[in-house]
Amino acid sequence: MSVVTVGAHIVDVLARPVESIPAGQDTHLLEQIRVTAAGAAAATAVDLAKLGVPVASVGAVGDDELGDLLVMVMGRHGVDAGGVVRKAGEQTAASILPIRPDGGRPSFHVPGANLGLSTADVDPAVIIGARVVHLGGMDVTWGLHDPVFHETLRAARAGGTVVTLDLLSNMPELMPGARAFLPYADHFLPNEEQALLMTGAADPEAAAVALLAEGLTSVVVTLGGDGSLVATADGVTRVPALDVPVVDTTGCGDAYCAGFIAGLLDGRDVLAAARLGTAVAARVAGGLGSDAGLDGLTIGSFERI
Repeated sequence: MSVVTVGAHIVDVLARPVESIPAGQDTHLLEQIRVTAAGAAAATAVDLAKLGVPVASVGAVGDDELGDLLVMVMGRHGVDAGGVVRKAGEQTAASILPIRPDGGRPSFHVPGANLGLSTADVDPAVIIGARVVHLGGMDVTWGLHDPVFHETLRAARAGGTVVTLDLLSNMPELMPGARAFLPYADHFLPNEEQALLMTGAADPEAAAVALLAEGLTSVVVTLGGDGSLVATADGVTRVPALDVPVVDTTGCGDAYCAGFIAGLLDGRDVLAAARLGTAVAARVAGGLGSDAGLDGLTIGSFERI
């Protein structure tokens, strides 16, 4: 398998445009409602599959209808979900997102089965056999904060596997656990708030440089509408966001990760991979949900820049 994503699996129910919650039993008519595979592992896997990259996903869902739905949606889009385990008595993680007219995305969230994913649920051979392993949401998958899983990552990298790392939350108390994965990653893709929380730096450039000093090949800090910055041994480079009409910002970070990984697999350097991530994220921002706008596209659909 080219890519294996490991970590957070969530069902998103999205509705737009929502300007307010109706009072009492009132009903507001909307333009669109979607259900998508979300979370830093599942959403990235779906986006990679839509770009034509062979991908499998490893995570945990409940033994409920939402779990059935999530596995079905992932399989429908071409993701090998054989590594997604079912946790008896647990609810599948889920979010309800009323999307504002400006693309903002407040959420109602249940963490669910993600909290129960453990090293015992992960086949080491799957990790070691991948070209790229994407760790999506290690801050919330506490059961993988385990020396046994760290050793699997170390063995995978020793065999040539590239490890990318992304987070799910902006909760300060979860950052120390996430930081423990830095020695086992090659490329770290936090958002600005996560990078600042992990380092205590005053600005994203300083945060990226501090994180790079942990031994990473690159640190890519996403900045929302301000684009991203890429820190490597050659220095720090700003990558501007593309100017597109924004419908929904849900999953843009996951889409960025998918484009970045696809770029690396396509032989692009880190900066060019970041530009591809920017382009993929821009497509997703133009529609509803974490995989919007990617149907019918491949890596070759995006200009090599």
